[in-house]
Amino acid sequence: MVIIGAGASGLMCAATAGYRGRSVLVLEHTAKIGRKILMSGGGRCNFTNLHNSPANFISENPHFCKSALSRYSAQDFIDLVDRHGVEYHEKTLGQLFCNESSKEILQVLLTECDWAGVEIRTETEVHKLKQTECGFQLQTTAGNIAAKSVVIATGGLSIPNGGATSFAYDIAEQFSLDLLPRSASLVPFTLQPKDKEQLSELSGVSHRVRASIGKTSFVEMMLFTHRGLSGPAVLQISNYWQPGMEVEIDLFPDFDLLAWLKEQREQRPKAELTTIMAQQMSKRMAQILCAKFELSGVIGNLSNKQLEAAAAAFCCWKIKPSGTEGYRTAEVTLGGINTNEINQKTMEAKSVSGLYFIGECLDVTGHLGGHNFQWAWASGVAAGQAV
Repeated sequence: MVIIGAGASGLMCAATAGYRGRSVLVLEHTAKIGRKILMSGGGRCNFTNLHNSPANFISENPHFCKSALSRYSAQDFIDLVDRHGVEYHEKTLGQLFCNESSKEILQVLLTECDWAGVEIRTETEVHKLKQTECGFQLQTTAGNIAAKSVVIATGGLSIPNGGATSFAYDIAEQFSLDLLPRSASLVPFTLQPKDKEQLSELSGVSHRVRASIGKTSFVEMMLFTHRGLSGPAVLQISNYWQPGMEVEIDLFPDFDLLAWLKEQREQRPKAELTTIMAQQMSKRMAQILCAKFELSGVIGNLSNKQLEAAAAAFCCWKIKPSGTEGYRTAEVTLGGINTNEINQKTMEAKSVSGLYFIGECLDVTGHLGGHNFQWAWASGVAAGQAV
């Protein structure tokens, strides 16, 4: 069997199949294996999440991921990491990171592949994939290769400088599999010119917020950047954003700002509103946001109605992004190969015997925090157990 792509899902699939006695060849078109693993988590790899469940994934068929995730859980991968002696810690919200380096996770996978007898070839591009009576014929830069089965594990379109290509989608189209619209996911927002001008001085400032679109919301940190908004709360809500939509930002998600402002009016009636707000955020942030929201005056002179308007400005801030930073900085790709085309237990294409798709190329997108890696492990194992 041949696995195309030596990333998280491909290496996991390779080791699983190799331990079952399969002859496994992994082809990687770049010179470096597991680039996305090495880049993730600021170089420490957020390799899974303690609270992982199907509810952490977005797909047109939300039931598709259940089978693979139930058969290979976060605890299963944690057990693997433990067996290799990798030390890790929980950062926030169940996110597990290596104590030292993401290289440790890549080494776990490479060691497993070595023990399972897997062969890995780098700098080998696949130009054509053709179905034959006996399986498949691959035309590569290293010559023609025959295989009984092929697993596509080349990922999505995110982070093109990490080696991302449209290969998986091209193969899906070649075999007439349905593709759903794709877009950059877990990605920072860019702002409209006026908002960008007003907020540019806050670049580098972070603040805990609730970011919402409709009934979906996330309470985490938001980061102001020189081009727009980023941070975990923004990356999470970007999965649910479409061009033209507004995002509502509550800068005080766990705090009754209106009640506090009324208290401050009693206690410090001569203080400016910007001075009062600087108790809850940096002085610079208070000044810039008060100016943006057109809020000013001595707090003792402000009526209840004016305080209500001030609280609403900070707690129900509606902002319409101009777009996103795109695939260049996106962590994953939203959408992809329609999971109705894929067997949920084996990851095999229903209409093409012996052809499997795993990982990010499928229409299964996880929330931020290790969930996408868990999908890579689980879908890789599912295919590796079946191929």
